Amino acid sequence: MNGFLYVALGGALGASLRHGAGLAAVRFGLSGWPWATFFVNLLGSLLMGLLIGWLAFKGESLGGGQGARLFLATGLLGGFTTFSAFSLEIAQYIQKDDWARAIAYAGLSVVAGLALVLIGMMIMRKVLA
Repeated sequence: MNGFLYVALGGALGASLRHGAGLAAVRFGLSGWPWATFFVNLLGSLLMGLLIGWLAFKGESLGGGQGARLFLATGLLGGFTTFSAFSLEIAQYIQKDDWARAIAYAGLSVVAGLALVLIGMMIMRKVLA
């Protein structure tokens, strides 16, 4: 299968899951903070760390080799997480002159996202080593 097709299929699934997270946030009445974007970006960071940790220790034994990596990392997790929505939400806080919330959201997202990638990689290192 063509690599573009793996990415497209994973991306469609990931974007659909992200849309579902947005609908769930609305359904549960979560407001005052971009909870859906925050959640998918942090969960996506943890999942990316787990995936990369797996690939680092098991190589392409994931099943499907390069195709699985393209589907899962580039497609699914790339479609699930969203930098553009994250950037827009920060810009909206800035336009509302809510600098504290903009800085808190940006800082927490970046620091927690990085921490979760590292935690995911560490988990795989412990599990698979």
